[in-house]
Amino acid sequence: MKIFDGKQCVTALKANLKQKIEELPENKRKPKLAALLVGDLAASQLYVKNKVKTCEEIGMISEVIRAEENISHNDLLEIIYRLNSDETVDGYIVQLPLPKQIDESKILLAIDPKKDVDGFHPHNLGLMLLGLETFVPATPKGIMSILKSEKIKTAGAHCVVIGRSNIVGTPMALLLSRKGIDCTVTLVHSQTKNIKEFCASADILIAAIGKANFVTADMVKDGAVVIDVGINRIDDPSTPKGYRVVGDVDFEHVKEKASFITPVPGGVGMLTVISLIENTWMSFCRTENIANG
Repeated sequence: MKIFDGKQCVTALKANLKQKIEELPENKRKPKLAALLVGDLAASQLYVKNKVKTCEEIGMISEVIRAEENISHNDLLEIIYRLNSDETVDGYIVQLPLPKQIDESKILLAIDPKKDVDGFHPHNLGLMLLGLETFVPATPKGIMSILKSEKIKTAGAHCVVIGRSNIVGTPMALLLSRKGIDCTVTLVHSQTKNIKEFCASADILIAAIGKANFVTADMVKDGAVVIDVGINRIDDPSTPKGYRVVGDVDFEHVKEKASFITPVPGGVGMLTVISLIENTWMSFCRTENIANG
């Protein structure tokens, strides 16, 4: 059994991007990622902080635009339009979730697809559906990087994806079924009957349902590859913060059956940020007519 080392994988990806940026001509501007943060939700602030830190480490420019929790929908749209027209910004993200007074779907639709490095715009999702080059949502992109870096055999493998969100589950199932990856994919969710039996048949099991320790050892086939996308807080008075972070997989018990497993924290989450940065680099290359080697 192998436990995935997210730090080692991310370090290699960062080094690759850093080298590309360092090799840019001196008269060429640096790629830039912007993040629009509404309110002061702690989890969102931490995620944006990690993006800024990664940009700094590889030599990419970053900018955080902060808006008050009570900002109006129209005022937020004005910021979106400004980012769309800013030629120095190669890509930007609107950190979710947004406050209740904001129509999230309309905000995401207003983002210029050419700068939608989160890959959430219908234009980019449509390109992905057709198998054309586009921005792949960061978490599925990160998982594909894990499978590639670990040389996980996918051709002919039965992959079960738990969860059908537009951010992870649905695009993940699509990517795994693509020619060249060649998994046979089953997508299960909260309304699936006999979900345990489906999971137990998987060669590759990807858990993205948002329920702490949902996947138990009896749901996993011996020797399966287990990818845990979940990030859940559970109470733990023994820790300084009074809680600890766990995934959707009962790690301690499932690791005894899996041939490969990603931990939480230290697994998929680490790949999500670097995948977003990779999308920003791709956008920069398109704008500047640079080969994205």
